[in-house]
Amino acid sequence: MDEPSDMMEELKKSEQERFRRELTPQEELRKQHIQFHEKHKGHEQMHAEMFIILIFTLLIAQIVLVEWKKRHYRSYMLMTLLGMWTVPMCFSCYNMWYRFMVSWLLFTGLSGVVVRKALEKPLNCSTPRLVYKWFYIIHKVSYGMGIAGYCLMMATIMGLNFIFSANPHNWMDCALLLLFYGLYYGVLGRDLAEICSDKMAVKIGYYSKDGFPTKTPDDNICAICGNPLLVSTEEEGVIEDTFRLSCNHVFHEFCIRGWCIVGKKQTCPFCNEKVDLKRIVRNFWEKPHLLYGQLLDWVRWLVCWQPLIYFLVQGINWVLGLH
Repeated sequence: MDEPSDMMEELKKSEQERFRRELTPQEELRKQHIQFHEKHKGHEQMHAEMFIILIFTLLIAQIVLVEWKKRHYRSYMLMTLLGMWTVPMCFSCYNMWYRFMVSWLLFTGLSGVVVRKALEKPLNCSTPRLVYKWFYIIHKVSYGMGIAGYCLMMATIMGLNFIFSANPHNWMDCALLLLFYGLYYGVLGRDLAEICSDKMAVKIGYYSKDGFPTKTPDDNICAICGNPLLVSTEEEGVIEDTFRLSCNHVFHEFCIRGWCIVGKKQTCPFCNEKVDLKRIVRNFWEKPHLLYGQLLDWVRWLVCWQPLIYFLVQGINWVLGLH
């Protein structure tokens, strides 16, 4: 009696297995979609509660972060920089994203050497120019990667990939990768440049805490790096020009550009007077660098605080038994 029933059971299982193998990818996706809805059927109230918790947590977190930044700017920027540095690396280690891990270690090692030189006491006279040059290069490269990623994304959306018989998914993946790398390292470079510029300005003695300069530079010496000027302000330099601000202090073009654009400084590094950026940014193609710097501030929220808020919401749902 048991043998026929066992045979029927085996035939039924084999038929189900054959049916499962014959499903097309679209049918398999539709089947998974139906199973998902069956699993969550009757959970509308729970989903509404989870949505309310998400919106409420985002609102409270935004208010807390804005007030924190307003009242304790230095601690906020320090914790944001720490989160920007560690959160993506933790995700990369968990998902085994070796490309990002290698680039992160390379950037961290080289930038660590530059930052250590900026914090040395006494400060070497060649360190300021080295620091500004490194972070200015980081700024340029990250800006270029962001523009390249955006152009590649627009080309994929317009279908230009079919001209080269390329897979649109490959082009879009490459575009998103360039955008992320450009924005991420652009933010880290700007934050580190600001920290280094503040530390070096105090240690070199350009100005004291009460706002009065403590040194008097020569007319043929750059007030940032302390090296001789190659050309006068009236001459056009082969490598770089010389800038004279409204306060009559003179600088290498590369030094003052690094101070104002990369380090986000809009004051004279010697006497703390307001700097006219229109004289430094001379042509149209370099103006987007300033707008691009403002865009990078939004990346801090997405890369650093957004994942932490997500984990906070998940923790609240777990404590309340909402799955």
